[in-house]
Parts: sequence; structure tokens; C-alpha cells
Amino acid sequence: MHAFLVSVVAVALAEIGDKTQLLSFVLAARLRSPWAIVLGILVATLANHAVAATVGVWIAGLLGPLAMRWIIGGAFLAFGVWALVPDTLESEPRLHAAGAFVTTLVAFFLVEMGDKTQLATIALAARYQTLVAVVVGTTLGMLVANVPAVLLGEALAERLPLRALRWGAAALFLALGAATLAGLGA
Repeated sequence: MHAFLVSVVAVALAEIGDKTQLLSFVLAARLRSPWAIVLGILVATLANHAVAATVGVWIAGLLGPLAMRWIIGGAFLAFGVWALVPDTLESEPRLHAAGAFVTTLVAFFLVEMGDKTQLATIALAARYQTLVAVVVGTTLGMLVANVPAVLLGEALAERLPLRALRWGAAALFLALGAATLAGLGA
């Protein structure tokens, strides 16, 4: 349960102002099909984070506990710093002829590649070695951050205290990094 809760909170906070959340705003404005977009986000995130968590558990199995502690602790510290940097979308997503669901699925899956929340999923799975709890937790965290973006759009974007939320995400990742390096928790 600890791995699930940490995964939900870490990814939900890290996702605020992230490029995939910005993508959610853009898709909602352009496609105007909120439930197809939400379903696309869900499926893309489940697929992406299942692969990421599998890689994390696999890496943890290859390396010894001490090496993993240093790698994961360092990664969480790096995510803490990275969380302070606001993201931008490099380009507008192209609309797919198959509709809002497929456009969202493809765009979200690709934009999430190498993103801090995907890398955090790898680190969380490596740390906790509980694939299902981490995948479900990180996916729920993505939905917690992105469903309101899709449903409430620009009105939400203008009211969110993005700077404070980025600092909260940074603090959480820095605490996870310090706890991991200190050998606390499981």
C-alpha cells in the first residue's frame, strides 16, 4: 500500500505543469471530446508505465541493493530538481483521422517517453519492486492531474498555483531521495 500511495502522490504532483498535462489542455481545446481523451490518457499511461515499471523491477534484479540505493536515491534527487523546471510542448499534436481516442493515445504515449513521470515510474518500481502497485499508483496519479485539465481546461490552468505545486513535487522527490539514500522505508 505504501508503494501505491507514494506513486500516486509523487506522479500527481510531478505532473502539474508537466508537458503531458499541457498536452491534456491542448487536446481538450482542440478535440472537444473529453471522455475519449480521458480514456486515451488512461490506456496510454497504463501501457507506458507498465513498460517503465517492468524495466525498473528488471534493473533492480540486476544490481545489488547498495548500488540500487545510490542509483534510485540519486534519481529521486534529480527528479526533485527537474520538478522545478516548467515544461513546454515543442509542437502542437497532430490530429489523427481515427479520432480523439487514438490521437490522445498516440500523442500521450509518445510525449510520456523519457518524461520525468515515466522515469519516476522506473525509479519507484525499482525501489519498491511491486509492479502492480506502482503502475496502478502512477496511472492514478496521472489521472488525478490530467482529468481535471481535460474537463475544466483553461479555467483550471489559470487558477492552479503551479509554482507552489512544482515546489511541493520537488520537496517530495528530494525527501524520497534522501530517505532512499539513508536506507529508510522499503
